[in-house]
Amino acid sequence: MTQIDDYDFKILTLLESNGRLTNQELSDLVGLSASQCSRRRINLEQAGLILGYHARLSANAVGLGLIGLIEVRLINHTAEYVDSFTRMVAEETAIVDAWKTTGDADYLLKVAVADLPALSALISQLVAGHRSVSHVKTSVVLTRLKENGMMTPG
Repeated sequence: MTQIDDYDFKILTLLESNGRLTNQELSDLVGLSASQCSRRRINLEQAGLILGYHARLSANAVGLGLIGLIEVRLINHTAEYVDSFTRMVAEETAIVDAWKTTGDADYLLKVAVADLPALSALISQLVAGHRSVSHVKTSVVLTRLKENGMMTPG
């Protein structure tokens, strides 16, 4: 694991809130020169602590206004079934986040689709199209209060 100091941590925190900050803006906020901030940012990127820079788009902006949370239970945990499920998760663009969990479900999927018929089709594809899946339980998100650590506009 890469050791980071207080300056690195502050740079990471500031970039997490606003990935568009320039090195000069970072230097003003952190208290280092712009060239030092640039070197530190590059080191943090190369160490894999900064995974990328993204624009956070509204789901509605890309026609995916319905968010669902799907709990998935596998039939069993053989390598074949886990690999099959993992491939499906990688290939399905509607799945935006996937976590292996403890509790009743083996996995929790966050999906973004256009509407309820699209969610229904995705659920059918999960259940019928993948012999590794034994059970799904779906919740539809009614209101997004906070995403990616930030409150959503109300």
